[in-house]
Amino acid sequence: MDRARLAEYLRSRREALQPEDVGLPRGQRRRTRGLRREEVAVLSDMSIDYYTRLEQPRGPQPSAQMLAALARGLRLSLEERDHLFRLAGYVTPSRTVDSSHVNPGMLRIFDGLRDAAAQVVSPLGETLLQTRLSVALLGDERVHTGLARSFHYRWFADPSTRLLHPAEDRDEHSRVVVADLLGSFGKHPRAGEIVEVLLASSAEFAALWREQPVPGPYCAAKRLVHPSVGLLELNCQRLIDPDMSQQLVVYTASPGSESAEKLELLSVVGLSVH
Repeated sequence: MDRARLAEYLRSRREALQPEDVGLPRGQRRRTRGLRREEVAVLSDMSIDYYTRLEQPRGPQPSAQMLAALARGLRLSLEERDHLFRLAGYVTPSRTVDSSHVNPGMLRIFDGLRDAAAQVVSPLGETLLQTRLSVALLGDERVHTGLARSFHYRWFADPSTRLLHPAEDRDEHSRVVVADLLGSFGKHPRAGEIVEVLLASSAEFAALWREQPVPGPYCAAKRLVHPSVGLLELNCQRLIDPDMSQQLVVYTASPGSESAEKLELLSVVGLSVH
């Protein structure tokens, strides 16, 4: 680990970012060139003290998870992320399509949707980023580990995953989830592992898998039953990043509808509803 060069690199990347690049207001009294240290710490989900020690430099060797968080917070490209890992004394991460790295272009769009119910997901339904409203609507989907990171896996392995969906919609949603997983099968290494486990553990999944349903509008309009505000009828928009094979998913409600009022309520009360 080259602490001095790592500190210099972090500082240079921080100073190269502008507040508007990450969806933050510039304000009238900003004197710092680029972002402030505390802003990078928040964007990277770490304490201000920890990040400050890395820049000074007097911090410990950051873990690979911390480096990935810094790469995301500093909006690094893959090449810049790899350089960050090398400075910290690590082998550069694999660049497979299953990477959890979100590229800067996708992040810039995501930053502009902070007030919306938006999230970035992988082709396997692994949530990489969520806005506050998305967490209030769907719960924090980033807390899962292992195979459970995949919504596709949780849908068949964890009954509680289905509680947000009306009972009469669940059979069709099962078909949509299987079809979407089928579209990723053979392209993404972990898809095969998910399929193998579910074939052995879920009779419902096995029956649907044998039918080989054709992938359709995975992000079609849907209904959700929220534990605090009840039924919401939502539209779903999906932006696919061709380079990273990641998707930006945004849930909206028709203006003036009851669902729009409920979504607005969730935006106010946020996490307190869970």
